[in-house]
Amino acid sequence: MNRVRLSFAVAGLAASAVLGTAIWPHARDAGVVLAARDDPAALADLRINAALRDNPALIADNIEAALASGDADLAASFVALAREKNIALDDSITKRVDDAIAEQATTMHFAKGFATGLVTGNADDVASLSGTVAGDLFVFGDIRDVVRESKHLAMGEDTDHLVLGLATAGLAVTAATYVSVGGAGPLRAGLTLVKDTRKAGRLSEGLIAWAGRSTREVVDGPALKEAVASGSVLRPAETASAIRAAFRAEKAGALVRVAKDVGRIGEAAGVRAARDTLKVAENPKELARAARIAEAKGGQTRAILKLLGRGALLLVAGTFNLTMWLFGALLALFGFLSSIKATTERATAWWLRRSKARRLQRQLAAAPVALAGAAVQG
Repeated sequence: MNRVRLSFAVAGLAASAVLGTAIWPHARDAGVVLAARDDPAALADLRINAALRDNPALIADNIEAALASGDADLAASFVALAREKNIALDDSITKRVDDAIAEQATTMHFAKGFATGLVTGNADDVASLSGTVAGDLFVFGDIRDVVRESKHLAMGEDTDHLVLGLATAGLAVTAATYVSVGGAGPLRAGLTLVKDTRKAGRLSEGLIAWAGRSTREVVDGPALKEAVASGSVLRPAETASAIRAAFRAEKAGALVRVAKDVGRIGEAAGVRAARDTLKVAENPKELARAARIAEAKGGQTRAILKLLGRGALLLVAGTFNLTMWLFGALLALFGFLSSIKATTERATAWWLRRSKARRLQRQLAAAPVALAGAAVQG
């Protein structure tokens, strides 16, 4: 019976050890993720490291794909990520990336992009964003958008309330930019980026829904209609002042915070990184996390977003699931320690009983000899 109990204790010890060995890697990863859950840049590093362990050629493959699509900025982002991760790249690859960047940095290319952004209001790179922001700073870009959407609203046609609200807010921010001598520049650029991303149809569905609700609250519809009816593109200063009066600054706090975060991403990681973020982020909280990644990772941001997508802005799994892995590891550890205790106690008890039995046998064996010796002496 004692041996049976000891066997059960040893079996429990072995089972706990096997279970703990199986759970430990998951528990370790869960602990690291939970420790970094409030640091989006650290979380992104963990996931990128895991992806590179699974596929060491991941960065080189993405550089080739980016160059093939003509996106030198994305290719340069992957080169920056490779340097950060100490991954060696062929000299031929880095030279092709440098040549592509140099080509896109020519004066003619910049001038063409600036003109495109100024006229059309569409921004895809630094040059076109500079033109778009210039147009909005001179107010005709925002006035153009407000007048167009307001006419749709007045005629009962489909109206993009998001573009309307962003353009109206942009006019108010433009005035603040001039007053602060550029101090509101990132906010101005952020509003322009969100507006242009929406016009290009690249804004995520979650942000469209959120921003649509937010912008409806910041625009006084009747006041805006009156301002547009009495205004004229030929009198931009007067028209802008009238439209700004329809902007409810007290209700624009959330919208301003989003625009600031987008502006932070653009400043830290570039225009295209901001546009990529607006495609994957579903709410303001995710945009704020993306801004922290951009400020920590700079030029690597686009590569991180390309590899991880929205996962760069979220926990890999829910906090509950991660906590359960840790709890499972603690249970396995408790079972292992309990099994050690039970095995030690039962092994000790078995050894003591065996020692007592051996002593008793020796005593019984020695008893006849002692009795014989006593009889001889008598």
